Parts: sequence; structure tokens; C-alpha cells
Amino acid sequence: MHDGPPMQDETRRATAQALDVEGLGKRVDLPSGPLTILQDVAFRIGHGDTVAIVGASGSGKSTLLSLLAGLDTPSAGRVLLDGAPISTLDEDGRARVRGEKVGFVFQSFQLLPSLTALENVMLPLELRGDRDVEAPAREVLQRVGLGERLGHYPRQLSGGEQQRVALARAFVTRPALLFADEPTGNLDTATGQAIVDLLFALNADAGTTLVLVTHDDRLAARCARRLRIDSGRLVADEALAA
Repeated sequence: MHDGPPMQDETRRATAQALDVEGLGKRVDLPSGPLTILQDVAFRIGHGDTVAIVGASGSGKSTLLSLLAGLDTPSAGRVLLDGAPISTLDEDGRARVRGEKVGFVFQSFQLLPSLTALENVMLPLELRGDRDVEAPAREVLQRVGLGERLGHYPRQLSGGEQQRVALARAFVTRPALLFADEPTGNLDTATGQAIVDLLFALNADAGTTLVLVTHDDRLAARCARRLRIDSGRLVADEALAA
């Protein structure tokens, strides 16, 4: 019968976790010898979960996020995204999965300076090959309070406004997973709190699985679960009170 594999694939995806991390390790070779950044990290994240990855500077949490998102490849173990291995794909394969399923928010905003706010948000839709790119971009920029700043370039926007553009760009593709790396790290406390409120409001609306790296305990406390990394190992996996 020809419908066996598709049915099996459908069943696997229906029962799959959003992320399944198995024995993950990352080692780099330096002139002084090998350096282990992550070692034997394993956990699962369900669809719609909100998870904070915390730890001291240099503990390996940003490296872990890069591996989860397919921006880097592990030295050991594997990452399954929605039941399909991403860590074993080549760069083109990982890029394709990221374009289809993943959104990003970075500490440094990562906006293209030569594009307006609207053009920055339209870009991932254009790269994905969508026909209608302007209307969704306008709608999400309106949602983040920048409906009057569509034609402004990043240099004409404050840090908080730039991060709002970055949030709009991350959510415009309606990703299954959103990864955020220190999303409030370059913002003052009041602006950072406003961005956090917006991030969780957008996430609740979209039903996205959210995984964020942060050193901010207040931001971590907004998540339903906290993973603590210490010296490259997962040392705590805690459910947090709602």
C-alpha cells in the first residue's frame, strides 16, 4: 500500500514534541585543546510551552539556543523539531526548516539598516515565497504600535521601537517556534518591560512555542518552565507557578 509512509509521518507529527533534545553536546577544538561547551543535555518541550533557559554568562545557554534553532550543529546528540531531526540536516535543509517554522528575536535587533520598518517585516515573507507580503506586515506592525512608523529606517527608531519591529518580523510568519536571545538585553527597564508584555501577548495570540534565553529573573518568571544551564550541563528543569 502506498499510504503507509504518509500515515506514519502524520502520526509521528501528531504525537511529536515541539522540541526533543537527545544527548546534546557541543565541543570546539582550540589551539590549547578541546573545549566542551555543552555536554549530554536532554529535555522535551511541548507545543505551546513557554520555556526560559537561564544560567551564568558563559554557561552555554546561547550555544544551546543556536543548536535548538538549527543555527549550529552539535558534536553529539540530536535535536528533533516537530518530530523531524533538524541537527542532522545540511545548511540548506536547516535554513528551509527555519524559514517554514521558526522565528527569532535577538538582543541586538538584527534589523537591516537599508530597509524601512515595513520592508524589514516583509522580508521573511518574501524569502518564503509568499505572494501577499505587505498586508500581513502592515497588520503586525500596527499590532506592535508602529502603524505610523512604517516608512522609518532603523536609525530613525529608538531601541524599543527597533525591538518592536524585530518582534513584528518574528511573528509575521506565524512560526511554530519562536526563539528569543536576551530580547531585553539592550533596553532600559521600563522599555524592556513593555517589550516583554508585548512578546507574551503576541505569543498568546499566536499559540507559538516560546524558548528564550535570559539572565533576567523577572522575564524567566513569565514562562511556565525554567531550564538552568551550569558549565554546559542541564542542572535544573523546573515548572514555574502561573
